[in-house]
This record gives sequence, structure tokens and C-alpha cells, in this order.
Amino acid sequence: MTNPLQLTAADGFSFPAYVAHPQGPAHGAIVVLQEIFGVNAHIRAVADGYAAQGYVAIAPATFQRVQAGVDLGYTPQDIAAGVALKAAVEALPAPGVLQDIAAAVAYAAQFGAVGVVGYCWGGLLTWRAACTLDGIAAAVPYYGGGMTTPAEAIRQPRCPVLAHFGDQDHAIALDSVMAFQQAQPTVQVQIYPAHHGFNCDHRAAYNPDAAQLARESTLSFFAQHLR
Repeated sequence: MTNPLQLTAADGFSFPAYVAHPQGPAHGAIVVLQEIFGVNAHIRAVADGYAAQGYVAIAPATFQRVQAGVDLGYTPQDIAAGVALKAAVEALPAPGVLQDIAAAVAYAAQFGAVGVVGYCWGGLLTWRAACTLDGIAAAVPYYGGGMTTPAEAIRQPRCPVLAHFGDQDHAIALDSVMAFQQAQPTVQVQIYPAHHGFNCDHRAAYNPDAAQLARESTLSFFAQHLR
């Protein structure tokens, strides 16, 4: 079952989120953080997939502070639009969109322990959330663009983190992933023979084998920590 939700951040800003509920009682909740394409069909499908595994899944619209109703595809024009929107959000005064993620985590907590998973830009936001926000039991960033930079790699996570990367990622150099892994010995880093966006079956970079392995690992990780 799915339904729209309106959340309110600490500063009073109101924003929508897509919510998917499991068929039976929930055994926790997962906040799903979007790519640069908004809460589009792929992200909604990801949330539905976690709901099918017994979690309440909440996908907040993290572009809402700069543009409402973003739902992009994967054309070059869509990519350019998403990059511009990401830059606009990243330019917001701190804490920016992290307070929206905090509101989603707080809402999710009524259903049990809370995990956060994010893809691309959402992976970076997942990493930042794991390092700065309370109430997160486990976090799983997928190919978080920017999270392997020196400025991000010095952050210290407050919860267990499992990070997925592709060794052919045009946006995240493999040597930066290795440096991140060395700087973060408590983070479980998994590397796949895949490109950026390998989890998204709407993109040419989709790699079903890597996506399946990462999903199995992620579900196992959440089952371990969301109790």
C-alpha cells in the first residue's frame, strides 16, 4: 500500500514524501534518498521493494526546497536539470536538506528501527546523515557521488555503514574508493564490476548481477541492524 505524506522539518518547511507500507506488520522503516532525478518511478519502485520486504519505506522529496514536483528521466537534458537542482540544494545554508532527512527519520521511527539507503546524490546524503543525524540504526549509500572526497571521508559515522561502489564508475574514481576504505575501517565497502547507477533498471548502466548482489547484501545488513 502506498500513500503520499507531508512532512515538516525543524525550520517549519513542509515537503512531500512517497510512502510504501508492507502487507503485514512492519519490522522497521527505511528512508530512501533519491538520485538527482527526484522521487521518480525508479525511486518509488525501490521504496515499494523495501515495503515488500516488510519495511515501511519513506522517500522524501529532497529537491523540494529549490523546486517542487521533480520527477525526471535519464536523458541528457534530464541529467543536466538534475545536476543543476543538486547544485542549488548543495548551495543552501547549513543544515540545508539534512533537516528534511531528519524529519523523515523522525517520522519513520514510529515503525521501529530506522535505516537509510540512498543512490548517487542520495548516497552522499545517506553518508552525511549517518555521520550527523541521530536515530539512524544503519545506513547504506550506493555509489555516493562526492562521499569519497577528502572532505567527506574524514567524517565519522554514528551508525553501521555499508557502502556500494562500482569499479567502472565514471563519477567516482576507484583510487578514491580505496582511499575512503582505508580512512574508514569500520565501514563495510563492497565493490562490483559495474558502472555508476548499476542498481537502476531504468538506465543503460544497469547491471542486474551487481544490483542483485548489492540488494542481498543490503537486506542482510538491514536485517542485522534494524531490530
